[in-house]
Amino acid sequence: MAFVAISLAGCANLAPDRAQPELTAQIPADFPNSESVGDYRPEAWWTAFDDPVLDALVRDALADNLDIAEASARVAQAAAQARVARSALLPGINASGDASYSNTPLSGSAFGGLAGGGGGGQQGPTRIENDSYSLGLGASYEIDLFGRARNDFAAARADAIAAEYDYRSVQLAAAAETISTYFEIVDTRRQIELTLETIDLLAERATQTEERFRRGLTQSFELYQVQQDQRNTQASLPQQEAALDDAHGRMALLVRQYPQAMESRLARPLTPRLVFEEVPAGLPADLLGQRPDVAAAWARLEAARARVGARRAERFPSITLSASPGTQGGDVAGAFDIANNWALNLAAGLTAPIFQGGRISANIEAARAVYDQQAANYARTVLTAYREANSAIEDYEENRQRYALILAQLEEAQFSADLQARRFKAGIGDYVSYLDALRALYQVEAALSSAGRAVALSRLGVHRALGGDWSQGLAPEPGRSNPVTMVPAPQEGTQP
Repeated sequence: MAFVAISLAGCANLAPDRAQPELTAQIPADFPNSESVGDYRPEAWWTAFDDPVLDALVRDALADNLDIAEASARVAQAAAQARVARSALLPGINASGDASYSNTPLSGSAFGGLAGGGGGGQQGPTRIENDSYSLGLGASYEIDLFGRARNDFAAARADAIAAEYDYRSVQLAAAAETISTYFEIVDTRRQIELTLETIDLLAERATQTEERFRRGLTQSFELYQVQQDQRNTQASLPQQEAALDDAHGRMALLVRQYPQAMESRLARPLTPRLVFEEVPAGLPADLLGQRPDVAAAWARLEAARARVGARRAERFPSITLSASPGTQGGDVAGAFDIANNWALNLAAGLTAPIFQGGRISANIEAARAVYDQQAANYARTVLTAYREANSAIEDYEENRQRYALILAQLEEAQFSADLQARRFKAGIGDYVSYLDALRALYQVEAALSSAGRAVALSRLGVHRALGGDWSQGLAPEPGRSNPVTMVPAPQEGTQP
């Protein structure tokens, strides 16, 4: 018996051993494009832009976004399915009650009162009336010797964990889209302002050129070129305004509002402060712990691993214990006379598969194939995360350098415009040269606005690639708690 118990204990978990895919176990120790050191802290970093409008929009997006609401419902569904799977580990108890009443004639009572004996005597009863009542409980329990129910529950729980991380991914996407759209609005507004100023400038430049042409001081080609520039600039304005309206509509959808509501929310000047400090890259171990898509892929790999064990356990016998205590009686009072009318049935059953037409083997093969798929998906997710983080760090650094170059160019353009203004006031320069210098200044300002947007979005890309916790410090939604980490980040050589 001791040998049998030891053997059964050894077979209790038939799932494959937990292990990192070989490719992910060999991930480099750091990012080659990162030149900074330090710990990455995924707080609500967008507050560094020092823009209350942006802070309020991100807060509303995390609270009211419809994609997040849908993901929250999927979390609740997965949690309920995990509780369903856990119920197989517990006994099942049912209550039963039965009542019956009958009123039937005696056999032969319809043939001259045969039931009552000879003629002239007292006639006996011609009908039989009977009633009975019973109450009982039924309990059954399957002994999970080989871990089928435990593995099914582990798989469902891992699916619930994956749903929690998917919820975080949707939060991350909603916040990132809100920030990206906000800077698109800021940049587009600035581009429209500069376009309007340029249109006015070109109109004045065209007037000056036309006057010079009439006086014979310039050729028709110059006048034609200025007029073409004016028309092209005017033609770009409707496109910019349409892009701004589209951005307002997308922002309204992110915060679950109609576009009309955004007019008042975005009416004030939008002046986010650009942030240029280096963002430490962290380590791949931190990356695996912070990125919700990586954590979700690992949880799904664990779910597939547990299901392999559950399907393997179906090869072995199952033992079920059942008990049915109760009471019965011929009337209501008798049914509750438990001391005299109790009844008890105990049973044990063993069911072992002998021939299933290959169903069990096919289920095992299918579960193993799903496990291999999830292993490949996890490795791909890790490699993608590493590539995205490395590329985002490099992109952020390049955009910072580009912004610095354009900022220096802006200083030169401003100096040129000021110089031409002074020359014109001093009578040694012409007004057309001043207008051309001013137009060049507007062009550099437009380029600087786009460069600032690129810096902000590339910084967003770094945080998104490193899996920032966008919900930190926010109150949980009504009726549910914020997702919490239920499993540690997978480490090399981790054992179950």
